[in-house]
Amino acid sequence: MAGLKETPRQKMIGMMYLVLTALLALNVSKEILNAFAIINAGLTKTNLNFAAKNDVTFNDFVKAMQNDPVKVKPYKDKAESAMRDSKEMFDYITSVKVEIMRQVEEVDKSVADTLSVIYMDRKDNYDIPTRYLIGDDPEAPNGEAKVLIQRINDFREKLLTYIDPKERDGMKLGLTTEDQYSVVEEKVISWANNNFYRIPAAAVITILSRIQNEIKNAEADVLKNLYTKIDAASFKFDTLAGRVVASSNYVLIGDEYNAEIFVAAFSTTSNPLVMLGETDSTIAGPKPGVVYDTTTVICSKGVGVYKLSPTTEGENKFGGLIRVKNPSDNTFKYFPFKSQFMSARPAAVVSPTKMNVFYIGVDNPVSVSVPGVPAEKVRANISTGSMVPSGPKGSFKVNVKGGQKCNITVSADFGGTMKPMGNFEFRIKQVPDPVAFFGGKKATDVISKAALLASQGVIANMENFDFDLKFQVLSFECSMTVNGVEATTKSNGNMVSQEMKQYLLKAKNGSKVYIESVKVKGPDGTVRTIPGITLKVIS
Repeated sequence: MAGLKETPRQKMIGMMYLVLTALLALNVSKEILNAFAIINAGLTKTNLNFAAKNDVTFNDFVKAMQNDPVKVKPYKDKAESAMRDSKEMFDYITSVKVEIMRQVEEVDKSVADTLSVIYMDRKDNYDIPTRYLIGDDPEAPNGEAKVLIQRINDFREKLLTYIDPKERDGMKLGLTTEDQYSVVEEKVISWANNNFYRIPAAAVITILSRIQNEIKNAEADVLKNLYTKIDAASFKFDTLAGRVVASSNYVLIGDEYNAEIFVAAFSTTSNPLVMLGETDSTIAGPKPGVVYDTTTVICSKGVGVYKLSPTTEGENKFGGLIRVKNPSDNTFKYFPFKSQFMSARPAAVVSPTKMNVFYIGVDNPVSVSVPGVPAEKVRANISTGSMVPSGPKGSFKVNVKGGQKCNITVSADFGGTMKPMGNFEFRIKQVPDPVAFFGGKKATDVISKAALLASQGVIANMENFDFDLKFQVLSFECSMTVNGVEATTKSNGNMVSQEMKQYLLKAKNGSKVYIESVKVKGPDGTVRTIPGITLKVIS
């Protein structure tokens, strides 16, 4: 974005980004950007729940057609058109998110379509989203945001055509794209700049998910309005069933599980009684001998809300009966329900791309996790070598034999269906050379005559390496000048030979002793020659 005119607000954002860059070194910005990923995941789940609820509402139109098709059909057709328009708009924004992901991460569209925000390597990149959505001139946005604004406005106006003209002024569908006054700049700025100009990619994708949330919400408002036009008393239901709608089926430890429990056809003037406990499908009512919990679920306007804060990881099941009064004879009917959700501890996934290395011939520790998903539901496979579970759930030991690169593919079990969570590339490298030591000395150093004679042999140690590896010294040579003649002796092992000891006895003050041609065998079985040692003898 070099060369653009910067407003006070843009300069402020630029300064904030410098601070964000500085925080990267403190591993703070990673957590902040990961927070956007968690929010985006929550919005995505909420959008799925909205879609499910809207499908339930539309099914009520279908059932109503059985009783009075002439009356219901005009409203059902409008509801169907509204849902179709909503899907087209929703899918368009999804394509915008995929394109941003593709450009930022520099991956194929097929990969970008499955990549989660939490696994983005360049969450903090704002140049690419800005160029794609705003264009080259922030004062006159001409990127994809211009198309997005037009489509949002067209979509909002199209939805209003399905509403009675007398009620349109009262319909608050949201989806505003109006320019906004900026206190910082002391002037009105465009909706596009306010949402997308120099905003990190993780935040941009989250904002687009929020817009999708508003689209589903607007769809729900239109369906609800159309549904009220049909006389509820004339509905003919052939089936009544208990229903549980949860905001999320995966809950982090410390968060709250929230679910609505109700009968699909319910009355807002007569609250049901939700009874938590064991049920029996062969009994049309409470199971004898079972004490039911009738106080946990609070009912209002025909809907019971169940709240629970899990304290442990794993699957949490619950169920019971919904008791409703039959207005015709004041008897009670019972509708069983069952549901479950998974709880997991909060997890942070950190992937330092310049350190993604597996060393050949050693057990490389790897920890694999998917935020919001229990470890037992996560699967990981490696393209070459072996990957064996080790220690706590989600921990593995990776052993590779050769090559330059390998990939670990992660997937997670969602309701019995394995879904890809990402593909991660690792470099494969040889373990670095160990350092040769003789008499506690390495490289070029001085040594006393006493220490020289006391030295038993050569050892090879790893320096500044995280793995505790042992290298076997197979052989080495010792060279020195004796009476003006260079003498070289060899040891087939790591110990000083008798011949070497005889020569070392002749070392004088100032003599040079060279430990050379040090051959070692690594844990992977390979043999290599490592740098030797030059020692100057002092009295």
